[in-house]
Amino acid sequence: MIRTTVEGDVCVLTLARPAQRNALDSGALRDLERAVADATEPVIYLHGEGTAFCAGADLAEVRTLDGDAAADFAALGQRVGNALEGYDGAVVAGIDGAARGGGVELALACDIRVATPAATFAETGVTLGLFGAWGGTTRLPRVVGEGEALDLALSGRTVDAEAALRMGLVSRLTDDPRAVADELAAVDGRALRTLKERLRDDADQATGDERERAAFAELVDAGAF
Repeated sequence: MIRTTVEGDVCVLTLARPAQRNALDSGALRDLERAVADATEPVIYLHGEGTAFCAGADLAEVRTLDGDAAADFAALGQRVGNALEGYDGAVVAGIDGAARGGGVELALACDIRVATPAATFAETGVTLGLFGAWGGTTRLPRVVGEGEALDLALSGRTVDAEAALRMGLVSRLTDDPRAVADELAAVDGRALRTLKERLRDDADQATGDERERAAFAELVDAGAF
């Protein structure tokens, strides 16, 4: 279940399956994909209800899948990650408690990951004879570097919030991750969208410089300041 509430300029998306530690089955993934597509606010805040951020894929469903259905399930998770990453605004993951497997992958798709001191992280797929297939094999090394990514993914080890901060897996530690979403919502929405687009652009330097000049001029013309 995904609960959506709008609080000012922040769309709050709550993973609301606390009895399952917010593990996501295909129904919850489709609901989350739809919730992101329907959001129009400058900022999305994604968090989990209860004692976990997200335990990843619902293994009760995964165990029932054959090859084709497993590929479809992975594709659905990838679409959700791509929707978060491509959202036309800023996406903040507020991580309190456990993020495991697909939960780490969801967080990686967000623009800013903010954790409480109680947060823990693990890519546990390898311990089950699997691996994260919701975009994590691409995003994890991009965020933390290849060495840290290999260590986390191949060992399946759990890291605490301080270690996650040191390796760049999270951006900040705070007792109130929700406040970071409010902080971003106070910024001009056009500037947020343009900065996200520019920072995620993988163009070469010359092309990136040209696009940067054009985007800057557009914001100035629009009177964004």
